[in-house]
Amino acid sequence: MDTAMVTDVMRDAVGVVLKLGGPMLVLSMMAGVLIAIFQAVTQIHEQTISFILKVVIVVGVLLLSGSWMLTTLQEYAREIFEVMTMI
Repeated sequence: MDTAMVTDVMRDAVGVVLKLGGPMLVLSMMAGVLIAIFQAVTQIHEQTISFILKVVIVVGVLLLSGSWMLTTLQEYAREIFEVMTMI
């Protein structure tokens, strides 16, 4: 296994992580910002509001795109095993 192959595997791993985790992180971050603005305007400083909304958003994203995420992860695992068998 040479350096180029390791670099390709690591680049693909980072791409898969960003593809799988990105939607959940971006949506929960947007929800956090919106709740923070709402709390600043109304002067309600309850920590559970943003936490519960973020949990609901993450669970919703997992329910809606869980099969796609699993398929993507399985395809990446197959690629890793194919690389391992080529060595």
